[in-house]
Amino acid sequence: MTARVLEWVLQEQRAGHRVAMASVLNTSGSVPGKTGARLAMSSRNETWVGTVGGAGLEKTVLNRCRELLAEATAPFAEVHTYGLNKGAKGYEVTPLDSLCGGRVTVSLEVMIPMPHVYIMGGGHCGEALALCLDRLEWSYSVHDTREEFVSIEKYPTAQMRSTVSADAVFSEETAETLQRFSDVLLLGHDWAEDQQRLLALLHLVHEAGLALNGVEAPRVGVIGSRSKWQTFEAVCLEAGIPSTLLAQVVCPIGLNIGAQTPQEIAVAVVAQIMAAYKNVDPNEATWRQS
Repeated sequence: MTARVLEWVLQEQRAGHRVAMASVLNTSGSVPGKTGARLAMSSRNETWVGTVGGAGLEKTVLNRCRELLAEATAPFAEVHTYGLNKGAKGYEVTPLDSLCGGRVTVSLEVMIPMPHVYIMGGGHCGEALALCLDRLEWSYSVHDTREEFVSIEKYPTAQMRSTVSADAVFSEETAETLQRFSDVLLLGHDWAEDQQRLLALLHLVHEAGLALNGVEAPRVGVIGSRSKWQTFEAVCLEAGIPSTLLAQVVCPIGLNIGAQTPQEIAVAVVAQIMAAYKNVDPNEATWRQS
């Protein structure tokens, strides 16, 4: 059972879904589930597998998993000790309406998929970005209409390499499959191709009623100047993309750290993605000079 639950968790994570996993840490007395029992729930329609023993304990744990999946936007863990009797007492013990009489301690962990960045444009910035992502052991895929810019030599660890036309790159995607990407970054050598990619992606997201937040749909970023974005924005508005969705696109991408070279830009972009993944404000000071 444990192996099956863990395999399912990895499968859901690869598909871009958040997972809450409950594990029985220890027990005493009469309890429905023994140490090591596990269940996991996915953010995908709240589907779940495994068991922590059934009965009222399992119902309580499943309800808490639902709450955590609705609340948590970053990796999170907590531990609860349940007394399986409605009259149970003790320090930090949650009583349950049960006649078992035992006690069980359960850990609840929310696992957020590691970033999977879709690099759209395999030029200098894309290569530098892929190297940074490799160092962090994050995943990436790459698209470029030029075959030589998505080669295995340039991108040896890419999850996927695509050379279809810019207007067809999202034609086989759905709201469900898009969730495997945490971020889609438009780094193309041709602004017209980036514009086509952006329109196709935003149409798909808009029709599905999703938000570009890395949970419902990937975050979207565009490399380039403010004037470039204003041109893209005007074309998208004319095509029926709502301004509220356009406001969620990040342009220019990367933290403002004075980056100029492809390598520096990659650091700035990866830092921005990490801040979103960790759910922290990069502008908030975390240290003070003595």
